[in-house]
Amino acid sequence: MVTTIRVVSVGKLKEKYLADGVAEYKKRLSGYVKLDMVEVPDEALPANPSSSDIVRILDKEGKKVLKFIREHEHVILLDLSGKMLSSEELADELNTLVISGKSRITFVIGGSLGVSEELRRRASFCWSMSTLTFPHQFVRLLVLEQVYRACRITRGERYHR
Repeated sequence: MVTTIRVVSVGKLKEKYLADGVAEYKKRLSGYVKLDMVEVPDEALPANPSSSDIVRILDKEGKKVLKFIREHEHVILLDLSGKMLSSEELADELNTLVISGKSRITFVIGGSLGVSEELRRRASFCWSMSTLTFPHQFVRLLVLEQVYRACRITRGERYHR
C-alpha cells in the first residue's frame, strides 16, 4: 500500500532557502510516500484587524483548506495547543495509521492568524511541534523533515538523533 501524505498550507512559500529545503525533502520522501503539497492563498489582513475581521479571515482560509480534504482522510493539524510528540512517537503514530488502513494522511498548516474553528473540528489529531513559535512557512519544512525522519525510523534505517 502506498501512503499519500498531503501538506496543505495557507500562504505562498516565498523564501528561496525554505523552497530549496522543501524541494530537498520532497526528493528524499519520494522513495517512501506519495507527497502532495498544496498552497491555498492567505487572505489580506487589514492594518488594524478587529476580532470580527480575524474570524472572517480564518473562516475564509479554513474553507479553502477544507476543499482539499476528503471525507475519510486522517487530518493532522499543526496547532500550538496540540499534543507534542517525539520523532519516534510520530513514527509510531503514522505507522499505526497506515497499518489500520489510513493510506491518506493530510497535515494542515494554518496561516499567521491560526485556523478556523471549523477546520479545528475537522482535525483527527492536533500536533504541536514545540512550545516555540515558528513562522508558518518554516513549519512546512519542519513537517517534511519529521515525516522523512518518521519513514526512516519505521523502516529501521539510520537517522540523526
